[in-house]
Amino acid sequence: MAPIALYEQSVATAQPTKGSATSEKKELTPLEALAHQENSKPLLNIPTFNTFEEKRQWQLEHMAGAFRVWAREGYAEGISGHISVRDPEFEDRLWINPLGVHYGMMKASDMICVNFMTGQVVGGNTEIPANAAGVSIHSAAHKRRPDVHAVCHAHSIYGRAYSAFGKPLEMLNQDVCNFYNAHSVYETYGGVALSGEEGENIAEALGTGKACILMNHGLLTVGQTVDEAAFLYLVLERSCKAQLLIEAAVAGGRVQKQLIGDEEAAYNFKWNSDPETLYFEMQSHLRYEEYLAGSDYKN
Repeated sequence: MAPIALYEQSVATAQPTKGSATSEKKELTPLEALAHQENSKPLLNIPTFNTFEEKRQWQLEHMAGAFRVWAREGYAEGISGHISVRDPEFEDRLWINPLGVHYGMMKASDMICVNFMTGQVVGGNTEIPANAAGVSIHSAAHKRRPDVHAVCHAHSIYGRAYSAFGKPLEMLNQDVCNFYNAHSVYETYGGVALSGEEGENIAEALGTGKACILMNHGLLTVGQTVDEAAFLYLVLERSCKAQLLIEAAVAGGRVQKQLIGDEEAAYNFKWNSDPETLYFEMQSHLRYEEYLAGSDYKN
């Protein structure tokens, strides 16, 4: 479904019934609070579907769209990096990208369905294998976190650079507060994650958070939708870049860093980092990709 049509659908389903008994003032969600006027049109919410097939196709289209956005951001690095999405019908299956297909060429029909309990390919594109390291990392994350429906990992340049410090990000600006008390560091580099053990170690380091910095490796984010996880990756990568720039600026000792306080960081996290808001944040990127290149990634 086209983005505009999807928006209109969400508006139609969100409108209160005329004459309904809703005299009490409704508490605004974080996403609703972003709108200037309380009585303005509802913002684009995560849609619901009547069938598993419809939801599966929607997930795969957004997965492919996220890769296209990543390509424009310059995250592609040979065969490295993967996004996975839990199947809506079979809870022990995930969809993951094929090995060696450039992010900027990814389509919904390219994705491979893997049983993450057995490691067996059970559907989707069987012409190209998946990345074994990706299957290891993503399978472990999906097993450990039933609440997670999407996992994103790449070797983007600023994430790789900052990961060498083996330290969490500091709350230096509003955007990085999306990860306040919600990101961790995997402090051991175990090489290419071809073994199940390395994938398990990464999943354990992730814990209950939204993101993990993999030392000497890259970044990993998770979410309830692929849109949330992919947008969090954008924010995490740019937060690594910002911290690197700030560290370089303070190295001479003539300026000092000013950190956001815990109370303010927690406030920012509450209002900016819920699944609906992060889903909405990603939609402008997907619409821009469709504006530039069309919707062939949905095929």
